[in-house]
Amino acid sequence: MTSPSLPTDPSRWLSEPDALRLLSTYNLPVIAHRLATSSQEAARAAQDMGCPVAAKVVAPGLIHKSDVGGVRLDILTPDEAAAAFAAMCDRVRMQDPAGAIHGILIAKMAAPGTEVIVGMVRDPQFGPAVMFGLGGIFVELYKDVVFRLPPLSMAEARAMLMEVKAAPLLTGYRGQPPRDLDALATCACIVARIAEEHPEIHQIDLNPIIAYERGCVIVDAKILVHG
Repeated sequence: MTSPSLPTDPSRWLSEPDALRLLSTYNLPVIAHRLATSSQEAARAAQDMGCPVAAKVVAPGLIHKSDVGGVRLDILTPDEAAAAFAAMCDRVRMQDPAGAIHGILIAKMAAPGTEVIVGMVRDPQFGPAVMFGLGGIFVELYKDVVFRLPPLSMAEARAMLMEVKAAPLLTGYRGQPPRDLDALATCACIVARIAEEHPEIHQIDLNPIIAYERGCVIVDAKILVHG
């Protein structure tokens, strides 16, 4: 089987649409999304996907979108999506007049669940290492993560999930339903496969992945490419 090719991107970090597209070719569960290049397209995307939706600016080199007002959550109507498109582009252009804006990513808001992170970092000496831990804002706060070297089997991936201190949140804590460990382990195994098949990828951050009783969904993706 031929591995999927990387999208072409002039920046070191793939745009989020390209990152999500690459993940989709590996059958990873990415959130429903569409790139809008006008207010009308943003409204249409929100209408087609169904609200609430989120809006995120897509611009080369802009990784921390929220720092420049480039993220809007819980948009409730198509008209709000259109207004968010215009306001977001204006805010980003005010802070970086020379910067290019490729559009606004309109994405379905995910239902609440347990936020985790699956990622990969490539060490110059040891090669790629797959990471798993508590996600969202907690990954930097608690640094509750574990690493494994590819290749990664499902059994090894499931064992990896159980090594984080927050593992009880996945297995059913205080009456909460357990999360789909097989779905999360599959994500880790596929990230390991991507790392092996694409040596030009030096970092992957899938954060957050929302874990449910059945399945999971990747809400945000960052992929760093060298070369």
